[in-house]
Amino acid sequence: EVQLVESGGGLVQAGGSLRLSCAASGFTFARYAIGWFRQVPGKEREAISCISGKDGTTYYTDSVKGRFTISSDNAKNTVYLEMGSLKPEDTAVYFCALAVPYGLAIQCIPYDYWGQGTQVTVSS
Repeated sequence: EVQLVESGGGLVQAGGSLRLSCAASGFTFARYAIGWFRQVPGKEREAISCISGKDGTTYYTDSVKGRFTISSDNAKNTVYLEMGSLKPEDTAVYFCALAVPYGLAIQCIPYDYWGQGTQVTVSS
């Protein structure tokens, strides 16, 4: 059974940092990617960043490039999202998901396996 468990969300002031973790189990990470997505009420879920378990290829959406860094510890089946220079518009529920491991140069497409989400709130 695929399981994805996020942790690390919270409240932070603008300009601050947070690190999110996604602990994954039930699948072979080397065959997939894991991605971070976020959603605010009334809007569609947005792909933020993904990383291939096969070769470490990464994807970032334009709004977080240079501020967020995705990484993985394959031995622990855990993916991290280091978020820096946070802005109020980064406020959202952040989810990790199993993702398609190809085409990460241009997009990150999730499979229908999601964590429960973790709230990130950035105050101004």
